Amino acid sequence: MPTLDWLDRQAAFRVAAHTPTHVLRPHAAGHIFGDVAATRDNLLIQGDNLQALKALLPFYRGRVKCIFIDPPYNTKSAFEHYDDNLEHSQWLSMMLPRLQVLRELLRDDGSIWVTLDDAEAHYFKVLADEVFRRENFILDISWRKRDGPPNDRKIASVQDHLMVWAKSKDSTAKKTVAEEQFNLMQRTEKADSQYQVYAEPAGPDPKGPFRKIDTTANGKGGRMVESLVFPVTNPYTGEEVFPRRGTCWRHNRDEMTRLQAEGRLYWGVKGTATTPMRKLYKSEAKAGMSAPGIWEDAGLNQHASAEMERLFGEKAAFETPKPEALMQRIIHIASNPGDIILDSFLGSGTSAAVAHKMDRRWIGVEMGDHAVTHCMPRLQKVIEGEQGGISAAVNWQGGGGFQLLQLGAPLFDEQGDIHPEVHFADLAAFVWMRETGTALPAHATGGPMPLLGVHEGTAYYLLFNGILGDRRPASGNVLTSAVLDALKALCGHVGPKVVYGEACRLGDARLTAEGIVFKQLPHAVPR
Repeated sequence: MPTLDWLDRQAAFRVAAHTPTHVLRPHAAGHIFGDVAATRDNLLIQGDNLQALKALLPFYRGRVKCIFIDPPYNTKSAFEHYDDNLEHSQWLSMMLPRLQVLRELLRDDGSIWVTLDDAEAHYFKVLADEVFRRENFILDISWRKRDGPPNDRKIASVQDHLMVWAKSKDSTAKKTVAEEQFNLMQRTEKADSQYQVYAEPAGPDPKGPFRKIDTTANGKGGRMVESLVFPVTNPYTGEEVFPRRGTCWRHNRDEMTRLQAEGRLYWGVKGTATTPMRKLYKSEAKAGMSAPGIWEDAGLNQHASAEMERLFGEKAAFETPKPEALMQRIIHIASNPGDIILDSFLGSGTSAAVAHKMDRRWIGVEMGDHAVTHCMPRLQKVIEGEQGGISAAVNWQGGGGFQLLQLGAPLFDEQGDIHPEVHFADLAAFVWMRETGTALPAHATGGPMPLLGVHEGTAYYLLFNGILGDRRPASGNVLTSAVLDALKALCGHVGPKVVYGEACRLGDARLTAEGIVFKQLPHAVPR
């Protein structure tokens, strides 16, 4: 597969792995907003998005259904809240590690949607193909973002690229796993208008309105398929008709006979058509419709700017915020209620606001101060039931809640020791992810339990921060006979066990007999 080369490419591939994992902590500006019970997976995070994504991995690896990012376009223009004037190779080096971590966060049936303009879109396509694999690319959608070209150009774009990749593809299927699960768009009046009641010699078809579908094709691979060239008898004239010159029937002889017998071939108003058309009845049509590759009706940037002005009573802080209608379509296609939506370049907060109104869970990451000055108040207004954007379309009445978080200390300090600010839940999630490759189940972090869980028959235990209620080395974070007895009584497991702790007082023979592999903190933790 072709790859993209640029200055410092090799170093960029190592950035994600070398970025320390930090903990997430309640923000100094506030923590819980709205309904406490609804805040668990609705997270607004202020901080560097690569560090934030790494902090999310232990809890959300493989759990995100849809990722939307609207990264800086690298257009050499001045943005107040973004450095959108990065040199080309720096931009690629910035995007690569973030894509690597984003892919880890996606579910196997998940997808990522990325908006860019021509400045970097074509380079990004090659880069993202390498990360997500070329066979998982779904489509490059053209989204019309403005109603007319700028006056300072003689030829200019009015659209952005909206590129879509899946996480994985079933080797036995033509489509990616994500696309197989995409939701159809709601049918439009224009789409329904294609179904009509046509005049026929025997009168209107009692099955109702239908759409006419061509019964001929050029043959597979543009070549004729001789077995699909045969006569079909016109029931009104008795004549035998053949497919047009250079074409063949789309259906075999038995299928054409069935269509004819069931009255599913249309022979024209007078029954004299030289080539019949197949009837597709409105009653048999799909409940929705496929999304086209050109979106001219998903809102414009100017609509998004007006939405922001209505919310905050001032001109939008971002020059090109995304309209809620655009995000509504993406989220509708790519997810279902209860799924997790992630945006690591949250910007003005549109994706989180729309996901909340559409009953999805969401995670938004923003680095600048506007995470608190714009995103937080916007999401508070959503909870209060603001009626802008898509609110009327989805009958939004308010409710729910979210957490405001910021980056805390790294899990490990410069000497490789566990940082004093690290809590049991932080280390537990990290250890579980490194051992199993999966996110720690949500229930596992809810209480002080040394048993993290069982994965493929092996139980994983963590003795840290006096989890058994006693910080003394003899019976707290050190594996002794008394501690082992306590583990068996509290959360025993029949089968292989991995125990992390500060030290072990049991001999090799005892560990083998108990089926235990002991790993000493902190240095045995896979980094």
